[in-house]
Amino acid sequence: MPLPDRRAPAADTLSGLMLAGAIALAWAAIHLGGIFFWEWRWSTAPIAGLLILIQAWLSTGLFIVAHDCMHGSLAPGRPRLNRIVGTVCLAAYAGLSYGALLPKHHAHHAAPGTPADPDFHPDAPTRALPWFVRFFRGYYTHGQIVRITLAAILYMLLGASLWSIVAFWAVPALLALGQLFLFGTYLPHRHEAQPFADAHHARNSRLSPLLSLLTCFHFGACHHEHHLSPQTPWWRLPRLRRATPR
Repeated sequence: MPLPDRRAPAADTLSGLMLAGAIALAWAAIHLGGIFFWEWRWSTAPIAGLLILIQAWLSTGLFIVAHDCMHGSLAPGRPRLNRIVGTVCLAAYAGLSYGALLPKHHAHHAAPGTPADPDFHPDAPTRALPWFVRFFRGYYTHGQIVRITLAAILYMLLGASLWSIVAFWAVPALLALGQLFLFGTYLPHRHEAQPFADAHHARNSRLSPLLSLLTCFHFGACHHEHHLSPQTPWWRLPRLRRATPR
């Protein structure tokens, strides 16, 4: 049974917007700094590797912010603001279309873990690789490739190297895709010997609060709660999990 809806107070909206702004600013700083100003030397390679991993996590965060926008939980009662923020976050993350992803995500919530679920692989409910291929094909489009290519060309006209674009944009985006699939889709909805608790066909992973944040902004350890209460923003999911009867 879904948890009762709760109108977020103004303080919650402000907190969500501040967290979203922090994620976006940190992502933009690494994105622009790495692409336009990074000097490639053997001595700086370990630092570059660390920045790429951080950027992958921040890229996951951009998607999660856009995901909250799809549920109207970033700024409740302000659909235009949610749409603007979600559009910008998905475009920055990987040239994705908010308008194209919105109905797919709501289709996922309407029938999770069924053949009607675009995020589920009904013919391989336990196998990661075919499920990932289906997931990838369902969300990555020719339009996205065109948008990324045009952005990369513009960056190179402004003096960026292709290697820097790949290292600080393409690689983090692909790593984030892996995070989102593994911790936010496959593990929560994978079929196991133990049946699901209810028709949401979702389960939580057993991760500490820190690992829950680092893997997928709590959408692994609190995925069932997210399906019970889609209007709850990502940063409130751990509190909701503690309050949800087992």
